[in-house]
Amino acid sequence: MSESNTRKPNRAGGMTNSSSGKSKSKRPLTRPSNGSGTAIAGQQGAQAQRKLKSPRELAMDTLVKVSQTGAYSNLQLNRTLQEAQLQRADAGLVTELVYGTIQRQATLDYWLARFVSKGLHKLEPWVHQLLRMSAYQLLYLDRIPAHAAVNEAVTIAKKRGHAGISGMINGVLRSIDRGRSELQAAEIKHADPIMQIALRHSYPEWLVKRWAAAYGAETAEAICASGNEQPHASIRANTLRSSREALIEQLQAAGYSAEASSIAPAGIIVDRGGNLADTDGFREGLWTVQDVSSMLVAEVVAPKAGMQVLDCCAAPGGKSTHLAELMGGKGKVWANDLHAHKRDLIVSQTERLKLRNVEAITEDALKLGERFKPRSLDAVLLDAPCSGFGVIKRKPEIKWTKTAGDVSDIAALQQRLLNAVCELVRPGGVLVYSTCTIERAENEEQVARFLREHPEFQLDANWPEDIVEQLREAGAIGNAFEGQAQLLPQHFDSDGFFIARMLKRP
Repeated sequence: MSESNTRKPNRAGGMTNSSSGKSKSKRPLTRPSNGSGTAIAGQQGAQAQRKLKSPRELAMDTLVKVSQTGAYSNLQLNRTLQEAQLQRADAGLVTELVYGTIQRQATLDYWLARFVSKGLHKLEPWVHQLLRMSAYQLLYLDRIPAHAAVNEAVTIAKKRGHAGISGMINGVLRSIDRGRSELQAAEIKHADPIMQIALRHSYPEWLVKRWAAAYGAETAEAICASGNEQPHASIRANTLRSSREALIEQLQAAGYSAEASSIAPAGIIVDRGGNLADTDGFREGLWTVQDVSSMLVAEVVAPKAGMQVLDCCAAPGGKSTHLAELMGGKGKVWANDLHAHKRDLIVSQTERLKLRNVEAITEDALKLGERFKPRSLDAVLLDAPCSGFGVIKRKPEIKWTKTAGDVSDIAALQQRLLNAVCELVRPGGVLVYSTCTIERAENEEQVARFLREHPEFQLDANWPEDIVEQLREAGAIGNAFEGQAQLLPQHFDSDGFFIARMLKRP
């Protein structure tokens, strides 16, 4: 399945002013774990030691681990917060510092390089991350006093290093503080327009160049700016239990700012909602935490009651349960995943939502033809593994860890998966292919190759009319709509997502 669904946390909150580069609001104080982390028992001594660490030191440790081990930021942060048991405000500061520093690291390094005389590459990893994190506070967070950011950094440096390091950090940060009026991302100039976008918005040059070639420089810059904004929190109403309208009223009565999504029929946008998976409504199965772009996938499959449907790469079960809800709880949805522990996530979802027409199974998606008969299913959904560039605002390290070679490797796997599962679709049935990336090699080019090799399939524009209308208004599709759409993150302030609906000729 797509990267966004295996580890997709919700990050609620406000907007970032991308032109000025100034953060106007905090990120959420906590993030749902999606089963990714549990408190460690029997380590009272280690926990006591961690509690002696300040929020900034915890954030720095998290940044170092993400950078050095390749850990996913949301998983590492989740572990840090659960182990440290911080107060809500302190947890919010750690969250802000981790995500903001990773998001802006290229721009921060661009400025830090002016003041670190021996070069950033010679710094110890923790020193480099401490400087980045502290510079982020000075340059992007209006509500943190400069003296607090500088003094805490110096304290950490004295604790971790020697007097020379703390003195260097003090000098660098005070120089940045004095020059704050000049250190504005929007004012960065470079002869190469691609490099200018990369430095202003903190993206690797190769990725900006790739997006500029695919979408044009102006749209590429809009993609980059959107990726640095804080994502909206959103939930999908379980319409078998309650209407969307009733849930919005319930949320508003509880003090949440909630409104209907303009694009997802069951979607609700919740502003400043905190951890929406830690609510009574979630526990009672009234809603599922899911991005609105992801909600469109099941809507495009458009399953009917009584159908036989397969979700090939399903964990943690968001799309599978949505399919089951759209089917009115009638028929059958097989929710497959390669790993047994991820199957358990699907089971917990279906039990929470009180769905009885979902069966979670464990199988290599390439071998599903051994489990299901050819031409036996009404609809097959392949929400494929992908580069995940559509969810950078939720997992900012993706832009630093993925490479062009990764895109090629993933596209090859996607091709094999499509070839493997398409035989399961009955004549007249539907195959829906989706990813949470904006890479054409994984999306439009993937579908074009598949259709050339499988002439028994054709694109199908029979999408829900309201969704097509909203996509057209947002500029995600043109007047000539054939049955596939690339949602960019700026279209609905949501995840970037690709969806193609294909019909198997009768």
